[in-house]
Amino acid sequence: MIDRLETMAKRYEEIERQMASPEVIADPRQLQALAKERAGMESTIARYREYCAAGMELEKTSAMLNDALEPEMAALVRQEIEELKSRRERLLAELKESLIEKDPNDEKDIIMEIRAGTGGEEAALFAADLFRMYSRYAQAKGWSVDIISMNESGKGFREIILEIRGKGAFSRLKYERGVHRVQRVPVTEASGRIHTSTATVAVLPKAEEVDIDINPKDLRIDIYHSGGAGGQNVNKVATAVRITHLPTGMVVACQDERSQLQNKIKAMSVLRSRLLDMERRRQEEQMTDERRSQVGTGERAEKIRTYNFPQDRISDHRINRSFHNLPRIINGELDEIVDELTASDHSRQVTERGA
Repeated sequence: MIDRLETMAKRYEEIERQMASPEVIADPRQLQALAKERAGMESTIARYREYCAAGMELEKTSAMLNDALEPEMAALVRQEIEELKSRRERLLAELKESLIEKDPNDEKDIIMEIRAGTGGEEAALFAADLFRMYSRYAQAKGWSVDIISMNESGKGFREIILEIRGKGAFSRLKYERGVHRVQRVPVTEASGRIHTSTATVAVLPKAEEVDIDINPKDLRIDIYHSGGAGGQNVNKVATAVRITHLPTGMVVACQDERSQLQNKIKAMSVLRSRLLDMERRRQEEQMTDERRSQVGTGERAEKIRTYNFPQDRISDHRINRSFHNLPRIINGELDEIVDELTASDHSRQVTERGA
């Protein structure tokens, strides 16, 4: 661990030298990237320097015992040695904690995509329930929620894409990605039979231009007229935007805003975030199995949670935990579940990295 800290300290010094160079100062994007990397290391480096200073002080103080000291002075020296040892142990514990790899996306805003899965209209209703759950959770946190696009189905959604903006949004909601399953009696079910439906949730860190480069030549942008259900509310001016990323075939459309420019900005935000997520997952695939994250890896094929209404229970299958008072949770009170998932992920990292 000390070797890792020493390597980090050298990198920190190298970053400071680079940021002072005229070439980097003249390149805002490189300067921003270096400043971001340095900020992520500052607290750890400060603790490591304090740890090293305490070690030097401990050596110097311990050497004093080799001299002929009065009993009272020797007792004071031994007391200081114990205090320095205790301080180093505390700093070492803090350093182990800080070396747990921080997700660079944790403080970012997110793009959330909720889609109805199996279950027809009941799945669409469940997708709407999830949308309300996350919206209320975001509002309770003081975050803002902005709908980018939606595809309604009866009283539910076949698909809804939203942006959630607020400090730490990704860190709190990244564990929500995956397949969510609901078991309940639909309001249209006369016999009282329990139905099982699913919805998928994707949580993408909102990418900034500094995060990923997109060549304008790789884009095809189509402008068209937006319209409501049944052909109502069709705009007289073409404002809807569809962007196709030619190398991947990825298509993003946005028509919720009144201006073509606003729709283009939102569509580009979603495209950039999807491409960043694709690259992140590609890199994760290259990791060894023991280091690959088991929580929040973006593997949407796995069922992560079941919402059992008849039994008033939510079960998260990744941590084998059940939570009761389902109406309270579905109303946006998610902190208990998120805290458990965060603690589980934290524990896993400590075990895997031997920190």
